[in-house]
Amino acid sequence: MKLWGNYSGKKLQRGMVKMPDIDIDFIDRDSALKLFKHVGASRVENDRLVKHNTGVYLHQVPVNALTGLCSVPYDTAEQREYFKIDFLNVGLYKGIKDEEHLIHLMNQEPLWDLLLQDDFTSLLFHVNGHGSILKEMQPKSIEQLAAVLGIIRPAKRHLIGKDWTTVMMEVWTKPETDDYYFKKSHATAYAVAIVVQMNLICEQLSYGYS
Repeated sequence: MKLWGNYSGKKLQRGMVKMPDIDIDFIDRDSALKLFKHVGASRVENDRLVKHNTGVYLHQVPVNALTGLCSVPYDTAEQREYFKIDFLNVGLYKGIKDEEHLIHLMNQEPLWDLLLQDDFTSLLFHVNGHGSILKEMQPKSIEQLAAVLGIIRPAKRHLIGKDWTTVMMEVWTKPETDDYYFKKSHATAYAVAIVVQMNLICEQLSYGYS
């Protein structure tokens, strides 16, 4: 099974214990999960405990008998030093031949103007359906693309249309409300993955015309 791990680098600290925040990207998340005994993480939505989109625990945690999920929401679980790992399903890796190919696609400067084309962005994960925001912000770097991913989230949507200096000062600060926001480490990792996907699409198109 091919997989590439993305270690976001953020650490949660309680006392002297530091716990890493780890995302692992898989071509097929479901197949990967079959290899591990795990419990799905949970979150609170409308006063109900629901499944976390990607998080799982590979160690013993309290389980809700009705849902089979961890009975402690993931944000509270972090405070108890439960170790959540996010298993991510990233289908774009199907077109990547090997690690060398992946690194090449990561390091290649993409055609940023393609983010202004709805027919192109509809092919990209995380930003498809958000063409109007991309046209408004016109990101020209991984840092700016990560910030766009941040302002798509409810807690930061008020930053749409603001200048980049203002956006960068505010987009990664934790909101005072409970509205969902994106951590910088996660957004940056996803921005890099989008760049890989952009370059892969262009590469495949160029091969088609060669």
